[in-house]
Formats: sequence, C-alpha cells, structure tokens
Amino acid sequence: MITLEQLTHENYTKALEIDRSDIPEEWVDTVQTLMEITDYGAEHSLIGHTFLAKLSGKYVGIIMIGEALSWDTDPHEMKDTPFYRVMGFAVDKAHRGKGIGGEILEKAIAEIHREFGYRPLALGVHKDNSRVRKFYERHGFRPTGVFEGNDEYFLRLSEKQ
Repeated sequence: MITLEQLTHENYTKALEIDRSDIPEEWVDTVQTLMEITDYGAEHSLIGHTFLAKLSGKYVGIIMIGEALSWDTDPHEMKDTPFYRVMGFAVDKAHRGKGIGGEILEKAIAEIHREFGYRPLALGVHKDNSRVRKFYERHGFRPTGVFEGNDEYFLRLSEKQ
C-alpha cells in the first residue's frame, strides 16, 4: 500500500534516491527543482504539497500538486478559474507498470482536494512522451491542443473521472 508524506529538507536526500535516470529533465522537473518550488510556495503561502510516495518503507515516487499561478500560456478553460497544477510527477524506474503511479496520482489529488478544497487540475505532457499521455488520459485528464513550449496542457475539470 502506498503512503504519502510531504517533501521536506529532512527527507530530501532520500527523495534523490528515486531512480528517474531514464526520464529527461525536459519532461519532468528534478527533485532539486521541486524542492526549490516547494520552498517558494511555502514562502509565498501558496496552497498545495509535494509528496513523496512510500511503498514498504522505500520511496518510490514524487509528485507536486499546488495552487497554480497564472501563466500566459494557460488554456482558455483555466483563465480566471482557480486551479491546481500537477508538476514533477515521477515514479521510480523499478516500480513502473504496476499500477503504483495511478495510486500515487489519485491519492495525492484526493489529499489536496480534502485539505484545500476542490479545484480542476492542469498539467503538461511533453509532446514525445506518449506513454505518459495515455496514463493521464486513463485518469480523466484530456489533452487541450494548447502548448507551452514542447508540453501540451492536459486538464481534469471534474472531480470524478
């Protein structure tokens, strides 16, 4: 069973052990970048969390879901609508393809909604990352055709899949 805990400076070095060596940084933010964004969010009182996922005492994933700051490239559906942005989601290479990613994603979304209230979700998927594209579609996200650089926005507007 997957458990979630918040990324902190105390468990940061353990988060660095998550094997994401086959994921290009242009596809998913590094743990270092997520720690920096987490610190920025805390300093500016933004809502959300960066979670580390544990399975049998080992960290197997990381995901950030937080209050979205408005970007010029946001899809029109998100303009003037408070929403959460999913960032930096990675599952350890040895634990992929086993349903763990879906469990992490859904638990993290449920926790954010429980703690901070419901808002729609947005995320970016690199145009060359077809496996992850299918993963998000299975979890209720839909592609928008709107890009920020090489990342296409995906949205999950309803609370239920």
